[in-house]
Amino acid sequence: MNPRIFVGAVAGILIAIIAVFTLTGTSVISDVEGGFFSPSTQEVLPLTIELFDFSVLEITEKQATLEIKFKVSNPNFKSVMLQHIKYLVYHNDDRIVIGEIGTAPEGFLASPNYFIILNERPSLIGEKFTIMNTGNTPELWEALAKNELNWRISGEAFFNLSSITAGQENILKFDFSKYD
Repeated sequence: MNPRIFVGAVAGILIAIIAVFTLTGTSVISDVEGGFFSPSTQEVLPLTIELFDFSVLEITEKQATLEIKFKVSNPNFKSVMLQHIKYLVYHNDDRIVIGEIGTAPEGFLASPNYFIILNERPSLIGEKFTIMNTGNTPELWEALAKNELNWRISGEAFFNLSSITAGQENILKFDFSKYD
């Protein structure tokens, strides 16, 4: 048998296999549902975000240090990349602070600052921030000193599959509040 015929047959079979996976939208291992030869959907189940902690850590006449922590859970089979969380903190519907945890990917040269959320266990993501006493909001400062804030926290979380190239960016809006 001529070796060229054998090599041509093997190449033809490989091209046929690649064409089947490429044109039918089937992947060997699914990113979301798990399993072999399942449809290649880039649909990501939304993350679950809960407010884990919001507290006043320290307060002086000039500034106050607060801490915010979110508990993020992943219902997907595979890990999900949480790119960043944007949030706003209000007291009696007056905005106190605008914050962002993580960063949005802007290019290949930027160093990534994102969080991988595994499906086995929730992740705690948070930060501390400082607000300055300008003297224009005595009601706010009194509420901070007594730890009696009537707060509301709203924002958005931006996430996708565990690769920037896999799936589109997904946005999850959230809103938490405590009014006395």
